[in-house]
Amino acid sequence: MRRPAAAAAVLAGALLLAGCGGGSGAAPDLSVGSAYIPQPVSDSMAAGFLTITNKGEGEDELTSVTSEAGEVSVHRTVDGRMKAADRLPIPARGELVLESGANHLMFEKLTRRLQEGETVTVELRFAHSDPVTVTMPVKSATYRPADGHSGH
Repeated sequence: MRRPAAAAAVLAGALLLAGCGGGSGAAPDLSVGSAYIPQPVSDSMAAGFLTITNKGEGEDELTSVTSEAGEVSVHRTVDGRMKAADRLPIPARGELVLESGANHLMFEKLTRRLQEGETVTVELRFAHSDPVTVTMPVKSATYRPADGHSGH
C-alpha cells in the first residue's frame, strides 16, 4: 500500500515542478510602436525606425527583418559608425529603440521609390517570439516622432 502512495507523491511533485516552467518560465511579451520610414533621398536605400517594447519577464532578440520593399538588415551604430548586426537584444521589461543616429533598419535595393504617404510592410523575426508584421508609414524626410525618439 505504501508504493502507490509514494508513486502518487512523486508524480504530484513532478507535476508541480512542471507547472513552475521547468526552465526560467520567463517569456517575452513584445509589441511594436512608433514605426516610420523618412522619405528617402535615394531611389535604392532607406532607413526605418521603430520601438519594440517587451512587457514580459524574458529577454528576446531581434534577429532579422524582411519586406516586399527590398532587402532589410538590422544595423548597429557604434561610435558614429553603422554596421550590420546579426541580432539586437530586447531586454525583459525594457525596450529596443531603433532611431535616427543610432540602431536602425536599413532598406537596400528598394523595389520602388518610397513616397511620403505610402506604407511599407515588414516582418520582424525574433529569437524566442513569433514573427510580428508591422506597417511602416513613409513620413516626410524631416519627420521626428513626438515621443522623442529622434536620435539623441
